[in-house]
Amino acid sequence: MLASLYNWFWKAEHWIPPGLSWTDLEDSDGITYPHSKDLWMALPLTVVLILVRYLFERTIGLSLSRAMGVCDKLRVKAAPNPILESFFWTESQNPKEDDLSHLAHQCGLSLRKVQRWFRHKRKQEQPLLNKKFCESSWRFLFYFFSSIGGFFVLYKEPWFWEPRLCWEKYPKQPLQPALYWWFLLEIVFYLSLLLTMFSDVKRKDFKEQIIHHLVAITLLYFSYSANFLRIGALVMLLHDVSDVLLEAGKMFNYAKWKYSCDITFLIFALVFFVSRLIFFPTKVIYTTYHHSQSYFQIYFGFYFFNGLLMILQILHIFWFSLISRMLFKFILARGVQNDIRSDVEELDTSDDQSEKGKQKNEKFQTNDIPDACTFPQARGVRQSGSWRLARHVPTT
Repeated sequence: MLASLYNWFWKAEHWIPPGLSWTDLEDSDGITYPHSKDLWMALPLTVVLILVRYLFERTIGLSLSRAMGVCDKLRVKAAPNPILESFFWTESQNPKEDDLSHLAHQCGLSLRKVQRWFRHKRKQEQPLLNKKFCESSWRFLFYFFSSIGGFFVLYKEPWFWEPRLCWEKYPKQPLQPALYWWFLLEIVFYLSLLLTMFSDVKRKDFKEQIIHHLVAITLLYFSYSANFLRIGALVMLLHDVSDVLLEAGKMFNYAKWKYSCDITFLIFALVFFVSRLIFFPTKVIYTTYHHSQSYFQIYFGFYFFNGLLMILQILHIFWFSLISRMLFKFILARGVQNDIRSDVEELDTSDDQSEKGKQKNEKFQTNDIPDACTFPQARGVRQSGSWRLARHVPTT
């Protein structure tokens, strides 16, 4: 059964154009081609990278956060209360007025005290700012070196400037060692992100992040095994260049470097639009769908690869719609002050605050945007004569 499934999975017609077999892509005369077995190294390297990340975040990342002035606010710890804690974890973290009244009666507490308990508990469960900063600094480090290294690998290649040449002599395109290591490290990185998602700061776009990481890993693996290295390399570079700015902007926002954050956000929005909504569909998807048919007959891998690219493009459109909303609010508020992917950092409210006032504050709590594309949102709350963040920036 397993042997039959294995043989079906690795049928040549699934991976390479008709008329060719795997023997045509065997290494010979000093010429090396990509083979799926080369990527088994990704499994042990993923474990190594997770350990390196752990050490980085707790040493360099933490030191950098302190140097940039990132500081977690003191949080009042909610008093132990089995009834309220059970409701908090099993029913709702933000109960309605009827539930609050019922809980107050059960616990023998006033309504105000129950409201205050839930407010403190929600704050208590929110991730620390330093943890968010360390996660962003790690991703920034990877994307920075990946995009810089990728550019130096590609800029000499004629197909980098003319994408239709990606299909010249396909699939008999020799493997370049630099491309092998780049693909391997990207796969390892996204595998590590996928495995650590449950321990990382959890965003409201959690499902979208999982979809993105799975598509990215599948796309990278298929691109390498089917020798779509050239077009795959363009996809990686177009994504990494905007992700560098994304993580840098989040770091600035955590550190409350307002002007650096604002400028980075504007540059990020522009780079994201150009790289993922202009270059990606016109240079990558178009040449993959249209120009490739001039070099080989259509086969399963053609549809599969284009399908994965279209899923990414749908995510790009979704994320940019949220970025556009943030950009509009940025212009109105004249600055980026929050991250709509962050968990809400609730405002300190007095016990005398009316329910109407609380509902008004709830308007400042907006949905998060995905891993691939998170960024600070333009919004703030006027309090005590100064602008105070209603949220902190954190995945993207």
